[in-house]
Amino acid sequence: MPTYDFRCKKCKKEFSTMLSLREYEKGKISCPQCKGKQVKQLVTHFMTKTSRKS
Repeated sequence: MPTYDFRCKKCKKEFSTMLSLREYEKGKISCPQCKGKQVKQLVTHFMTKTSRKS
């Protein structure tokens, strides 16, 4: 499952969460600190892992 990074607009806390694509598309993400529903996804880097050596 992919990990997504968010920032709460209410308390300004940044947090990461693992969501399935279905959960992400529903958009029902809340802040773990204040339970606020107004969160903004942050642009972050990602890493892929393959079985082949580079």
